[in-house]
Amino acid sequence: MIRLSDFEQYALDQLPKIFKEYLFEGSCGEFTLKENESAFQRLKLLPRVLRDVSHLTTETSILGKKISMPIGIAPTSSHKMAHPDGEVAMVKAARSMGTCMVLSTYATCSIEEVADAAPDCLRWFQLYIMTDKEFTRKLVMRAEAAGYKALVLTVDTYVVGIRYGSVRNNFQCPLKLPNLESLNIKSYLDPACTSTITWKHIDWLRSLTKMPVVVKGILTVDDAREAVKHGVAGIWVSNHGGRQLDTVPAPIEVLPEIVKAVGDNAEIYVDGGVRYGTDVLKAIALGARAVFIGRPALWGLTYNGEEGARQVLQLLLNELRVAMALSGCAALHDISRSLVIHQSHFWSKL
Repeated sequence: MIRLSDFEQYALDQLPKIFKEYLFEGSCGEFTLKENESAFQRLKLLPRVLRDVSHLTTETSILGKKISMPIGIAPTSSHKMAHPDGEVAMVKAARSMGTCMVLSTYATCSIEEVADAAPDCLRWFQLYIMTDKEFTRKLVMRAEAAGYKALVLTVDTYVVGIRYGSVRNNFQCPLKLPNLESLNIKSYLDPACTSTITWKHIDWLRSLTKMPVVVKGILTVDDAREAVKHGVAGIWVSNHGGRQLDTVPAPIEVLPEIVKAVGDNAEIYVDGGVRYGTDVLKAIALGARAVFIGRPALWGLTYNGEEGARQVLQLLLNELRVAMALSGCAALHDISRSLVIHQSHFWSKL
């Protein structure tokens, strides 16, 4: 297993069909799913030379907490589909690599179980606003009590995107979802999340907790500015891994304009299509504080639990370090916007 695609192929070969389709699929025609990766390849690197990179570091911080690299684990549901140890294995992998894990509301291990497995790991909790508002409040309180350091509110899921693999298989939740057990959810298509969510819900969440709030699922400048008005600490540029509204742009494409609009008013994160260390480098150059990976971490988990997930993180870190060195960047603050250019720049000169 020497490259990320090896882990992907292993997961494709080994996972049961119903799990594989759920974890790999995108919405509708899967145009956005494909774009998330190809958009990175349209961005080219312009490296600088004759710079001292003998003392290279990838350390950074997110919301004031130090991490070893600008690569974290995004919230994805049902890790036990990939490995029996589920999110407990994933958080241990994140801890071993000194980075952040974001636990999904739809996890197959409880908020408390994951916290107990790695109390010294930087953990954030991803939240959906449920139709039962009091239940939502209790989830927030549980996360704060268990030592999670930020609340990540997903805002792009008024309804579940049309995923034809899940429709074809009449996909039912095969595993317990301990954080949602009292809601008796039988299917990931159940309308447990409210479709009435508005910006006022961010104000409500901020009134409940001391945890900083990050909004995940922003793709426009207008929404980014509105999020800042409501006091969020972070903006997570994301299209839900191509699983919600199809034909929206890849997050990396809209990242620069959102970064410009937000300025220093909030930290900016991005996910979607990150498959190489050069992708991480490009995202940092375009203004992201950190990137988060979803499917690749699950591929690693499928391969060998905690150790497999750790290997995926280590592989991306190694690639990032080499890419930084070959670009003349010894630290993340050396990575500038001028490092990245769109391939259309070269076409215009032909």
